[in-house]
Formats: sequence, C-alpha cells, structure tokens
Amino acid sequence: MDVAVSELRTHLSAYLARVRAGEQIVVTERGLPVARLVGIDTDDALERLTAEGVVSRPAATRLPAAGVARVSPTGSVSELVAELRHGSR
Repeated sequence: MDVAVSELRTHLSAYLARVRAGEQIVVTERGLPVARLVGIDTDDALERLTAEGVVSRPAATRLPAAGVARVSPTGSVSELVAELRHGSR
C-alpha cells in the first residue's frame, strides 16, 4: 500500500496499527517512494534464537549450586589478603 507523507502524518496511528498487523506501507512524497514502513520482530531474542535452533534451553532449571550451604567467613577480607601476601597460610 502506498501513502502520501501528509496522509501518513494525519493518520499515523491507524497506519502503525496496519504495520503492526503485518502490512507493509510505502511512503510517497509527490508520488515518489521515499520510505517503507514494515513491522519489526518484537519477540524476545532468546525465544527467537531458540525457535531458530541457534540456542537451546537448559535441561535443568535449578542452578548447580542451589541448595548448597554457604561458607561462613572466619575473618575479614583484608586479613585474608594480608595472610596470602605474607604466606602465613
């Protein structure tokens, strides 16, 4: 579909709805084509890459460290760095 710039400006929302629905619109100025409006793929990039087979979803949804107890620190970071620098450990 071709539409003049002035017509596009006046009814922009309606034309954007048509583009969103999959239609392509050629914008003309004094009868000459100057631009083409096409919809863009707004799917999530990961979903698109999965659909294209470029990436795959992980088999497990849990992180490997899930449920593992955290280590409790026995001193400060600065003490640890000092020990490592002096070879006390």
